[in-house]
Amino acid sequence: MKRILILLLVLVALLAVSCGRTRPLRDLSAAEKMRIADELYEEGKYNRAIPYYTDVALDRRSAYTAEAQMKLADSYFHQNKFTEARLEYQEVIRLFRDHPEIGRAYFQIGVCYYEESLGAQYTQEETYEAINAFETFLERFPFSPLREEAEQYLDELNYKLLEKKFYNGYIYYKIYDYSAALMYFDEIMDEGNINEVDKKSRYYATLIYMRREDKQNALKMIDSLNELYPESNEAKRVNRYRDRLE
Repeated sequence: MKRILILLLVLVALLAVSCGRTRPLRDLSAAEKMRIADELYEEGKYNRAIPYYTDVALDRRSAYTAEAQMKLADSYFHQNKFTEARLEYQEVIRLFRDHPEIGRAYFQIGVCYYEESLGAQYTQEETYEAINAFETFLERFPFSPLREEAEQYLDELNYKLLEKKFYNGYIYYKIYDYSAALMYFDEIMDEGNINEVDKKSRYYATLIYMRREDKQNALKMIDSLNELYPESNEAKRVNRYRDRLE
């Protein structure tokens, strides 16, 4: 008998939840909408939670409005709908500057732009926007626990811009516009980084100087490859030409 009673209570609870989720939004209070939305959110049913969060977020008189706006942005983000998520995080910042998670909203805008940014061979508008967003976040919230993660994102984004410069230089190299190619390769080398794009820039700069019969600069590039990347294939390739240059 006790077991039957427990089963009946569980059934009643399930029916109550089901009825709440199927009742028209206009018949629910803000608290009920948030309860249903949060249940769906916790179940990973973000798309189903969105209408409830949207309805509460649009009700500027509700005590749940700010929370619903943030959860709405998070719901889009968890579905990889980064443009929609970014716009909703921007609404959090615009409308609720005292929101307890305002710092995370700034951070998430940077993440959304990061996810929207294209490969280095394409235009980099979103990459620049992401950098700007993370720099704004770090300036406004220097002691945030998300600081280290934001700096890691910035490192990746800035490296992508270096890759973009290399692609530009390589395209000019392939069409024999060596002056334009060297302009990009020199910019990369002037950064003073030890990485893949710097190594490739030095390699192609070496080839350009050799084709121009500029022995002095060609040897300078070869020496830099041997100093910075002694075990690289690029260094081994250009060393084959050293004898004919000296």
